[in-house]
Amino acid sequence: MQTNFRPEQLRESSVRASEKVLRTCVHCGFCTATCPTYLLLGDELDSPRGRIYLIKSMLEQNSTPTADVVKHIDRCLSCLSCMTTCPSGVDYMHLVDHARAYIEKTYVRSTSDRFLRWVLAKILPYPARFRALMPLATVVRPLRGLIRRVPSVGPRLHAMLEIASGMPARAPTNVVSSGPKRKRVAILTGCAEPVLRPAYNGAARRLLDRLGVAVVDMADEGCCGAIVHHLGKERDALGFARRNVDAWTPEIDRGLDAIIITASGCGTTVKDYGFMLRNDPVYAEKAKKVSALAKDITEFLVSLGSLEPTRPGGFVVAYHSACSMQHGQQIRAEPKSLLEQAGFIVKDVPEGHICCGSAGTYNVLQPEIAVRLRDRKISNIAKTEPQIIATGNVGCAVQLASGTSVPVVHTVELIDWATGGPAPEALHHLLACHELATGERGADART
Repeated sequence: MQTNFRPEQLRESSVRASEKVLRTCVHCGFCTATCPTYLLLGDELDSPRGRIYLIKSMLEQNSTPTADVVKHIDRCLSCLSCMTTCPSGVDYMHLVDHARAYIEKTYVRSTSDRFLRWVLAKILPYPARFRALMPLATVVRPLRGLIRRVPSVGPRLHAMLEIASGMPARAPTNVVSSGPKRKRVAILTGCAEPVLRPAYNGAARRLLDRLGVAVVDMADEGCCGAIVHHLGKERDALGFARRNVDAWTPEIDRGLDAIIITASGCGTTVKDYGFMLRNDPVYAEKAKKVSALAKDITEFLVSLGSLEPTRPGGFVVAYHSACSMQHGQQIRAEPKSLLEQAGFIVKDVPEGHICCGSAGTYNVLQPEIAVRLRDRKISNIAKTEPQIIATGNVGCAVQLASGTSVPVVHTVELIDWATGGPAPEALHHLLACHELATGERGADART
C-alpha cells in the first residue's frame, strides 16, 4: 500500500510505526473472511481492510475524523483474527491502537459516550472501586428490562449490569506453600479478574505450589493497562505499564523465572510493554525484560513437564480459545494438551477463531454486536455437547456464562482440580448430578 505522509509527520514515532504497517498491506482481503464484524454486518468498512483504508486517510490528512470513521473503528473488537489470517504479516494491532489514541485526542464524542468511557476507565482498572460497585449492581439488576429501554445508553447500562452481577459468591481460599521450589514466579493480580473471578489466581497458586514453583507477592502492581489502552487513553495505559514495570523489576533483578498471567487479554498487553514503552529512555529496556518474562499460565505449565492427574477424568470439555490467546499470543495447542493430560475429553468449538464478543469493554460499548457474537459462539459450543466450557480469559468467561447454563471455568481451575485441588465452584451442581447418575462418590472431587 502506498502512503503519502509528510516528512514532518514521519518524525513522530507512532506515525512512522503506522506507516510501516500500512505499507505491508497488499489489499488481498483474506482478513475479511475471519473478521467477526464483517461476518455479521457485511460492510467492507467493518472489515480490517476497510478500517486500514479509513485509518490511512485519517492519519495522512492529520484531520479530525468524521463520526462515520469513528463508528467503524469503534466496532473493531481487536480480536486480531485478521493478523492470524494475513499472509503479509500486517501488524493490525498496533495500527488500530494508534488510531484509537488519535481519535481520543482529536474527536469529540457525545456526552453520554464520553461519560460511559470515563466510568469504564475510572472503575474497571481499580479493583476496590469495581468491588464497591457490585452491591449497587445487585440492587438495580431487577430493573434491567426497564433500563435497557432508556434511549442511547440503555443497552450499554444493561450490559454493565450483566458483567457486574457476575461476581462470584465466595472468595478463594489462601494457599499455604509447602515443599521445595525449583522456580520462582510472580502472578499478575490484575483488576477485573480479582473482583469477578478471584478463584482463577487461587487455582494457579495452588497448582504452581504443588509443582514446586514459588509465587512472589507483588504489592505495588495493578491493572495491566489493557482497558484504557483499548479506549484510546494512551497516557493512562503507559502509566499502568510503568507502574507494573517498577513493581516487577526489583524481583526480576533478584531472579524471576516468569511473570504468570491467567487472563489472556492482560497477557497480550504485558507482552507488548516493550513496544508500548519503546520511546521511554527510562523504561524501554526494563519493559523489554518484563515482556520477555510474561507467560500465560498454560504456556508456563507446559514448560514444567507432564501432569500427573490424581482424579479420574472423562468429563467432556469444550475449549473456547480466547482471541487474545490464539491470535494475540499465538497460543493454541498448550491449553488443550494440558486438559487432555489431566484426563478431560477436549472438544474443539466450530468457528473457534471467531470472537465471543467480550473483547475487554466491547460488550458494554457495542452490546448489540457483542450479544450476536455471544449467541453465535454459544450455538457453536452447544454442537460439541459439552459438560464443561473452559477458557483462559476472564472476559470470555463472564460473556459466555451470561448466555448458557453449561458451567464456564478457567482452564487452570480444571487442571488444579484434576491434580489434587478443589473443584471449581461452578462445577458443584454438575458433580452432584454426576454422583446421582453414576453412584460414584463426589465428595472427594469437591473438597
